[in-house]
Amino acid sequence: MPRLTALLRKSLMEDRDDDALLISGIQHFAFCRRQWALIHIEQQWTDNVHTVSGHLLHNRAHDKTLTEKRGNLIITRDMPVFSRTWGIRGACDVVEFRRDDHGVRLYGREGLWLPCPVEYKKGGSKSREADKLQLCAQAMCLEEMLACPPIETAFIYHGETKRREAVELDAELRNTVCGMLAEMRDYYERRHTPRVKPRKVCASCSLKDLCVPKLPQEGCVAVYIQNALSEDGRA
Repeated sequence: MPRLTALLRKSLMEDRDDDALLISGIQHFAFCRRQWALIHIEQQWTDNVHTVSGHLLHNRAHDKTLTEKRGNLIITRDMPVFSRTWGIRGACDVVEFRRDDHGVRLYGREGLWLPCPVEYKKGGSKSREADKLQLCAQAMCLEEMLACPPIETAFIYHGETKRREAVELDAELRNTVCGMLAEMRDYYERRHTPRVKPRKVCASCSLKDLCVPKLPQEGCVAVYIQNALSEDGRA
């Protein structure tokens, strides 16, 4: 399996499209479209306690030296994935391959295997769909790359509870991902950073000092200058 992962990584780098969207951006986009644009279009980033703790958890998940074989289960980490159909790329924290008669062949392995992505998150189970959307996009990439049957169920591992949450990759979730990717592509090609309404969650965002979500409400620069000149004229 390390050889398979290395081959996939080499293929990804050779065929890489510089305009391919990062799968990790789906979570940012679902949380806040402006946050996503600041990170993925304007290339701005800063850490806070939430992002740092998340990085620490992912460091173990992305340790390529921890590839395992347990009977009818192969566990590989930091597996690069991509989709030419949707123009996205990234890496799965963990992909589990389980021996199955309906699976696909893997290089250097006997038998047939079905893939299942596992995404690692630092907190507990969340009501918002951002994590599930990211996981679904990873599964869609695996299906395209390996030409395997649709992945019906994937998992999110929550670091806070140390438990897995099963995620059903149904048609509704997949349609949401497709619609979101189309919207992301539109913003990206126009290099457009959208405005958003300030929300309570802005206080916990690591980019709040860069974003300044209340600033656009004050009006554009041209209006500000015009008002300032008018005031000077009245004086």
